Amino acid sequence: MIVDAIIPALDEEAALPGVLAELRATVVRNVIVVDNGSTDRTREVALAAGALVVDEPHRGYGAACLRGIEAACALEPPPDVLVFLDGDGADDPSELSRLLEPLRQGRADFVIGSRVLPGARVERFALTPQARAGNLLAVSMIRVLYGARQTDLGPFRAIRLDALLRLEMCDRDFGWTAEMQVKAIRERLRIAEVPASWRRRRGGKSKISGTVRGVLGAGLKIITTIVKHSIKRRAPGAETEPAQSKLRKRA
Repeated sequence: MIVDAIIPALDEEAALPGVLAELRATVVRNVIVVDNGSTDRTREVALAAGALVVDEPHRGYGAACLRGIEAACALEPPPDVLVFLDGDGADDPSELSRLLEPLRQGRADFVIGSRVLPGARVERFALTPQARAGNLLAVSMIRVLYGARQTDLGPFRAIRLDALLRLEMCDRDFGWTAEMQVKAIRERLRIAEVPASWRRRRGGKSKISGTVRGVLGAGLKIITTIVKHSIKRRAPGAETEPAQSKLRKRA
């Protein structure tokens, strides 16, 4: 099973070298760092650590992830599984084997690292009260609207590439994780959750919890995404799905 990792990165010069060093001790073949318009030395430190670096100047978490998927699909051979994690050091790469185990055993197509399941270690002050409250609201809405029991929207996740392309991801902002989860439910993917630790960021400033505007904006986008995808599909052509035809041709 070929595993590649995608790290969307915006001004993560301080934390990124440590993340990449930890990933070197895992089964990941390639680490694709998507520089999302950084103004610091994110690109330079990623290249120095041996990562594949691609650019996505359009700011947005989802936009960076889509660019990373495009880069992964262009590899020869393309990966069987893609892992997504943040570049701030909050996710623990040493837990990657646990994240991948349901995929290796053929029990799941998509695995979410949950920061709230028993066994997850969360450093003090790493998960803010507003993040906990927003996460609880989001998964409660998923349970009500989709009938699926999930516990977290955590960014540390692994998914089979063929399954991911079926989802036709399109969100270019902070609705990305929610979109992936609700579309996976609708596509009847086999979804598993495993405990995942959450650490305080190893440097830099949070793009969400660092400001009130960031918290409110991300929360609203996540809620809107969950509700939007619970509504019956609109007529063909009503929604643009960027990059998906290109990705399918390359996979």
